[in-house]
This record gives sequence, C-alpha cells and structure tokens, in this order.
Amino acid sequence: MSIYAKLTELKITLPPVASPAAAYLPFVQTGNLVFLSGHIAKKDGKAWVGQLGKNMSTSEGQAAARAIAIDLMGTLHAAVGDLNRVKRIVKLMSLVNSTGDFTEQHLVTNGASELIGEVFGAKGAHARSAFGVAQIPMGACVEIEMIAELD
Repeated sequence: MSIYAKLTELKITLPPVASPAAAYLPFVQTGNLVFLSGHIAKKDGKAWVGQLGKNMSTSEGQAAARAIAIDLMGTLHAAVGDLNRVKRIVKLMSLVNSTGDFTEQHLVTNGASELIGEVFGAKGAHARSAFGVAQIPMGACVEIEMIAELD
C-alpha cells in the first residue's frame, strides 16, 4: 500500500510546511538523508502550550506528539515530493517540556513513533531519543525532529 493510501485510510491530511519561527530552514537534504528541523506541537494553529507532570497528562502529550508526526510528514512530503521515496525513517529526537520528576518522556514520544510506524510500516522503524527539558520555544509541550533516508 502506498504511503498516501495509508494516510487516506487514517483520514490524515498533510499540512503545508510551516514558516520557520527563527533563523533556520525547515529541512536540509544532504546525499540521501533529509534532516527535518524540530517541529513544535500545535493545537488550533497555535503552540500547544503545557508542561508534562504539571498541567498535562501523558496521554495529552502522546496526542501532541502524534500531531507533530503529521506535521513532520507534511514537511517531509514538501522536501522530497513523494513520501514513497522514503527508504527509511532513520531517527526521531523528541524534547518533552516536563517537570523534574516526570519520567514518561518515552511514552509521550510513542505518540509520534507509533503513527510513523503505522504509516511507513517496516520503513518507519527508527532509532529515537526522548528528553525531558525545562522549556521549549513558545511554551510548547513537545518538539520533535526527524531524519529520513531516501531511495
């Protein structure tokens, strides 16, 4: 099944690439690798503000991470023109805005990892890091970046 058929089945519409909020590019390709800049969680078009362990639950964080995965796929589509060119999702790095005693960053990040796996199948199995951080730009609850390899 093509990536786009899977997205249709899941009722996912890929968004356009968001304009950078600072001095960086949304993606850079070198050789067969595409590096996507960090995408923050958004809700209703604005930064999804919150801190895990303070005013957000793990399940809310997972929903935010899933939303980021959709944004990342939209940016990847813009970068490569056809998601079926993706040979493998290589790595996700996730930053979770969380309190010092919150320890479920890995579970929050599953919201993105599981959707990437569902959409890309075996090509979506990736390496990953999940960090708890004191703050993310605009107070967002989660930020995730991605590296993908192309055929």
